[in-house]
Amino acid sequence: MRQPLLALLAKEPAHGYELKLALEQIFGQAYPSPNIGQIYVTLKRLEQDGLVRSQDVEQTTRPNKRVYELTPAGREALRSWADEPSEGPRVRDEFFIKLVLAPMSGLADRMELMNKQRRHYFGIMRSLTQMQADSDPADTPGRLLIEGAILHLQADLDWLERCQEELV
Repeated sequence: MRQPLLALLAKEPAHGYELKLALEQIFGQAYPSPNIGQIYVTLKRLEQDGLVRSQDVEQTTRPNKRVYELTPAGREALRSWADEPSEGPRVRDEFFIKLVLAPMSGLADRMELMNKQRRHYFGIMRSLTQMQADSDPADTPGRLLIEGAILHLQADLDWLERCQEELV
């Protein structure tokens, strides 16, 4: 949550609710709607870390609102984040650890675990496919986010088949 908020504040100062709306507008239904409490907690931490500063802005008919803006240190942190490659494939996969260790300990049958995981993946795939069908074609970031999730999920399903070939 830190970097998306910093990126939005690099564009212009805003208060927490505006940042929530901006994330929802940019990423659409593909991105889980951020919790407003999480946004304000993150903004407070960013301020404590010196990456943003805030001030109360007086409003005539409503309570004052706290507006946040990026500091030079925040801009530098954002620049560093943008320059670094993102994490690659996960090597420490919880399901794989479960797949190997649970049968060894007598807790579960390996084939049963794989079938349960496969059903779970297919359920997610149905949800993503429905989300894709319901999405606005003009919502390019949201559409690409959904498409990426579907492709990752398809790779997970392919990998699960490979595990079944090798382990069962």
